[in-house]
Amino acid sequence: MTKTLMIQGTSSNAGKSLLVAALCRIYMKRGYKVAPFKSQNMSLNSYTTKENGEMAVAQYLQSLAAKIEPEIDMNPILLKPKGNFISQVIIQGKVVDDMDFYTYQHDFKQEAIRAMNESYKRLSKKYDIIFIEGAGSPSEINMREEDIANMEVAHMADCDVVLVADIDRGGVFAAIAGTFALLNERDHARLKAVIINKFSGNLDILMPGIEKLENIIKAPVLGVIPFDKSLKLPEEDSQSLADHKFLEYEDKQKDITIGVIKLPKIANFTDIDPLETEPDVRIKMVSIYDSPSELDDVDMIIIPGTRTSTSDAKALVDSDLGEKIIERGEKIPVIGICGGYQILGQELIDENMKESNLKHVTGLGLLNLKTEFTNTIKAACQTKLRVPDNDYLCGLAKIIFKGLEEEELTGYEQHEGTSTIINPSINSTFPLFIVEEGVGNDYDSPFDGACGQSNVFGTYVHGIFHNYNLRRNLLNHIRKNKGLKLDDGVSDPYEDSLDNSLEQLAQLIEENVDMDYIDKLIFGDDYTYTTASK
Repeated sequence: MTKTLMIQGTSSNAGKSLLVAALCRIYMKRGYKVAPFKSQNMSLNSYTTKENGEMAVAQYLQSLAAKIEPEIDMNPILLKPKGNFISQVIIQGKVVDDMDFYTYQHDFKQEAIRAMNESYKRLSKKYDIIFIEGAGSPSEINMREEDIANMEVAHMADCDVVLVADIDRGGVFAAIAGTFALLNERDHARLKAVIINKFSGNLDILMPGIEKLENIIKAPVLGVIPFDKSLKLPEEDSQSLADHKFLEYEDKQKDITIGVIKLPKIANFTDIDPLETEPDVRIKMVSIYDSPSELDDVDMIIIPGTRTSTSDAKALVDSDLGEKIIERGEKIPVIGICGGYQILGQELIDENMKESNLKHVTGLGLLNLKTEFTNTIKAACQTKLRVPDNDYLCGLAKIIFKGLEEEELTGYEQHEGTSTIINPSINSTFPLFIVEEGVGNDYDSPFDGACGQSNVFGTYVHGIFHNYNLRRNLLNHIRKNKGLKLDDGVSDPYEDSLDNSLEQLAQLIEENVDMDYIDKLIFGDDYTYTTASK
C-alpha cells in the first residue's frame, strides 16, 4: 500500500516545494519508488512532459529529485494567471479554458476534483511513497470550502501533514500558532508537526520560543533549516524572484553580465538557470521600469517568456528600455525566447483578443517577423531541433551555431500564436532551426525561430540554453570578444550544479530535521528504519 506524507505551509514560498524535493531524494536513495504530487498549482513556470502536457516546474524538479520521468499526474491542475483574476486552466496537461475565479470555483470545481482524485489514484498504483505538496496556506478560513489544494487532499490521501514556516518573513511563531488555531477540528487532526525554514542566526536564541510554541500547538518542531543561498534550483514562480540570486549584485568580479528583461508577466524564466551556473557569468534582472542605463554594462540581453505577449510587448516598446534594447542590439547579442521571441518581431496581431484586450501591437522590430494569435490549439510538446547548414543562417546565429549542424538540440514548447517571416526574399531574416519533432513557428512549417543579419535571434523553444554545446558556443563568442579564456567544454556545469544542489538540499534536511519522526509519520509508530530494501 502506498505511503503518503503531505507538506503544507503557513504561506506561499515558505519552502514546501524544496522540502518535498528533498524528501523525494532522501527516500529515493533509501531504495523506495517515490513520486511528488500537487493537486493544484498556480504558476507561470511550467514544463512540458513526454505526454505533451504541461505541469508546474516545481513538480518537474521534484521528479528529478526522485529520478523518475515527470508526468502530468504529478500536477493534475495548473493555473496560469493572466491578470484581472483570470487564469488559464490546465487539467491533466491540457488547456481547458480561461476562467475567472468565480467560474473556476463554482462551475468547474467538481471537474477539478475528479482530475485530482484520478491522478492521485494512478500514481498510488505505481509508487511506494507519495510526497504531497500543499498550496499557499491551509488556514484561509474564508476560502476553506473552495480549497482543493490543502486539507481536502490530505483527507483524500488519508495522510498526516507537516507544516513548514518561513522565519525569514518574520512573525514565524504567530504564523504557526495561527495556522493551528484557525483549522477546524477535522483538519487540525491531520496536522502533526512543524518545520521552521530559512533560519539565519543563533539557534540558542530561538529555542525558548520553540519550547513555548510546542506547548501552545501541542505538536513538535522537527527542525530548523538554515537559509542556504548557495543552492541553485529552479524557482517556482515570479513571487520567488525576490529571494533569487538574480537580484543580488554582490559578485561584481564575474567577467560576463547577462541582462534579463523582467517583463510584467514574465514566465518560464527557468530558461536562464543554466547560464547562472557558468562560473564567469552573472545574471542581472532589469525591469521595464528600471533606468535604461541598467543595460549599459551587460554583454548580452535575453527577453524571456511571458504569459501575455501582446501587453508585455506594448509595455516594453512604450518604455525607454525598449529603445535601449534596440540600440544595444547593434553591439551585443539580443535573444528572445517564446513570448520574448514574438516581441522581437515587427507586429503581434490578436484579432480575437486571446492574449489581452489588444488587437494589434508593434514589436521591437529587431526581426522581420509577424506573430498572429488565432484559435489554433496551444502548442505544448517536447521538441527536437537541428541547426541548418551554416549557409542558411545569418548574423550572430551563423557564428555561434557553426559546428552544431550534426547535433540534436532538445527543449519544449508552450505557446499560443504562430510566427511568420515577412518577405523572406529580402534576406534580412532567416529561420533559425529545423524542427524534427515539435511545432516551432507554425503547425504547417518545418522551422522554428528566426535570426537577423545583426546580433539578434529568437526561438519558441524553452530550455534552449540547457543544450550545453550551444550555450558554450554563445558564451565563448562573448568571451572571445572580451579577450577572456574560452570554455573548452569538458562537462556541463548546469547538470552538475542541479544534481549537486539536490544532493546538498537533501543533506541539509537530513542534518537539521528529525528524520526518525518523519519515518513514523510515513510508515506508522511501529516503524523502525533498518535498510533501504523492502
